[in-house]
Amino acid sequence: MPTVYIETSIVSYLRQQPSSQIVTAARQVLTHRWWNLERKHYELVISQYVLDEASAGNPALAAQRMAVLEGIPLLPNASEIEELAKRIMSLRVLPDKAQVDALHIASVAHHEIEYLLTWNCKHIANAKILPRIYDLFAELGVYIPTICTPEQLLGEDTEDG
Repeated sequence: MPTVYIETSIVSYLRQQPSSQIVTAARQVLTHRWWNLERKHYELVISQYVLDEASAGNPALAAQRMAVLEGIPLLPNASEIEELAKRIMSLRVLPDKAQVDALHIASVAHHEIEYLLTWNCKHIANAKILPRIYDLFAELGVYIPTICTPEQLLGEDTEDG
């Protein structure tokens, strides 16, 4: 069974109140559709970075996010993850504030997880940034995961629900 790393934005979309913003509302629908229909086809994993982010902020919402994550296996941390994240940051394609995003990517690559599922299209699932990160991974001989959104990982045509 393929493995999917659930990045924090996925859990946030699952627990947010329905949005009146069109793009956000569509992402919420797609996230719920993937979670309800597709996740059973994958082994899900998370990292301590996901737990740290999900537990931050509004205590009531944090508790809801943590409840969604309950029972999902936690990837072990390793010094190689931090080193790889530093190499990603050295490319200067991510701002300093996105260090945890580099850690998500490095965790998935280090553990050779097939998919990193995210709605963070600014720093993670970004078509301008990923080629530089993938080039680095190829140069280092590091596993190159597929980084995608729930919409890209749906198994069926999403137009007719």
